[in-house]
Amino acid sequence: MFARLPLFMRLVRLDKPIGSLLLLWPTLNALWIASDGRPSPMLLVIFTVGTILMRSAGCAINDYADRDFDRHVKRTAERPITSGKIRAWEAVALAAALALVAFLLILPLNTLTKELSVFALFVAGTYPFTKRFFAIPQAYLGIAFGFGIPMAFAAVQNQVPMLAWIMLAANVFWSVAYDTEYAMVDRDDDIKIGIRTSALTFGRHDVLAVMLCYAATLAIYAGIGVTLGFGWLYWLGWLAAAGCAVYHYGLIRGRDRMACFAAFKHNNWLGGMLFAGIALHYAFG
Repeated sequence: MFARLPLFMRLVRLDKPIGSLLLLWPTLNALWIASDGRPSPMLLVIFTVGTILMRSAGCAINDYADRDFDRHVKRTAERPITSGKIRAWEAVALAAALALVAFLLILPLNTLTKELSVFALFVAGTYPFTKRFFAIPQAYLGIAFGFGIPMAFAAVQNQVPMLAWIMLAANVFWSVAYDTEYAMVDRDDDIKIGIRTSALTFGRHDVLAVMLCYAATLAIYAGIGVTLGFGWLYWLGWLAAAGCAVYHYGLIRGRDRMACFAAFKHNNWLGGMLFAGIALHYAFG
């Protein structure tokens, strides 16, 4: 088992932290706003570690669900399950164990947070299978990746206000944007194997769709900033995030595979800039 540890680390993408960061930024945004910039250290630890655990569990389930598809895609053909180095049941068992640990983390929290976690687990576990029938599975992914938002509000305030759902909507748009960039990398392979992605659904309008989703995300966060009376430090972060979106347009407009993948990974900076604006506002605004 120790000798195979690197394989299990690859399975849950510990070697690729970008996915965890894309989940973490919106969750931290929610924690900061829900607590007026003063989240408790306990909540920070619980939601940070829980986010990493659930993303890892989701990766294991994703590779289990896609094991027959991945063998036909050059980028994923050597994933641990597809290559036969890890058995399918081992991936499912690992995902269940990680999800259990994540649930144990939230035991000290209120009942509402625990109830929301059950729905979060359902969405995360079923997302990989939506690629078989849903035209834009990236929207479903946005719910899975963003459900830490209502959970954070529930943990802090013991309620889920409308603001939390608005922030979740922003995360759905953002997820469609960056995961469409990711799907543009595998477009040719996905056509062959018959999997559904937003890149195929949007077709020749894929770049336009990505930029409209970025615009919707930024517009929602602009509305949040105005409504909550955020100061200039927040808007500095917002402008930096908008600059990232413009930079991504330059990368994806030629639809080069590696440039699209670079744009996907660069979303870490876009999310980080939005969080920085929020954190700086509460710290110094």
